[in-house]
Amino acid sequence: MKQISILGVPMDLGQTRRGVDMGPSAIRYAGVLKRLEKLGYDVEDIGDIVVKVNRLAEVDSTTLKNLRAIANISEEIANSIYKVIENKRFPLVFGGDHSMAIGTIAGISKYYQNLGVIWFDAHGDLNTEETSPSGNIHGMPLAASLGLGHPALTGIGGYAPKVSPENIVIIGARDLDKGERELIKSQNIKVFTMHEIDRLGMTRVMEESIHFLKNRVDGVHLSLDLDALDPHDAPGVGTPVLGGISYRESHLAMEMLEEAKLITSAEFVEVNPILDERNKTAEVAVALMGSLFGEKLL
Repeated sequence: MKQISILGVPMDLGQTRRGVDMGPSAIRYAGVLKRLEKLGYDVEDIGDIVVKVNRLAEVDSTTLKNLRAIANISEEIANSIYKVIENKRFPLVFGGDHSMAIGTIAGISKYYQNLGVIWFDAHGDLNTEETSPSGNIHGMPLAASLGLGHPALTGIGGYAPKVSPENIVIIGARDLDKGERELIKSQNIKVFTMHEIDRLGMTRVMEESIHFLKNRVDGVHLSLDLDALDPHDAPGVGTPVLGGISYRESHLAMEMLEEAKLITSAEFVEVNPILDERNKTAEVAVALMGSLFGEKLL
């Protein structure tokens, strides 16, 4: 029996819109435990990381918002996740804004020799302090995991980088900043934008992604930002971008990942109940988890 450990990260420090700290509660409320147990998993909920901010300890010499607090919380996330993996359980993390992925990936990558990452997101999250238009750290976790950016973020867990550019696949991108586009080209990161998804279809995109990662990594982390989906299907996100992945395409992607037995850890982030319609986005997140963990129609 596969064992899953759920960890909540009620963090809203990586951006300026409040409410995303309630994401883990919303996902739990949408019935995730029952759904996974029904699929035959042994599920434990290890609760939430405590998110604390000491405004006085923040760094004045940087434009990065809540840098110290996010760095401290990232260390805690990394430690908790590493323990889960050591206990041979599958880490399933609920967020919270996407800056939490700095800690998640730091904890996971410590366990693997050559971690792969599927970044399911409307954004590249590849900004650094120099390229970020806002200073919001939720636009930086993938860059930090590559070892790019402020040392307080790249050095989580005491090592860097956490992942190599050739082991990353970004799926669903449709809103990239200038610095991110340059970084993608210079690092030769594999990206399937909405243009490719429209042109090739989700089946081909997932086949290529799976084939690309399968033989080069020893574990694959799925980092799924709900804003990858079209706002019509997932309205409760902080940075919605029109023209996203459809509900059905997202399910197909999760089903194909499950069939490939590729994913060894996962996080579902940026669920913001304040901006949502009747908890729709959290329910979509839980439905996608169902597909990722083997739920079938027949």
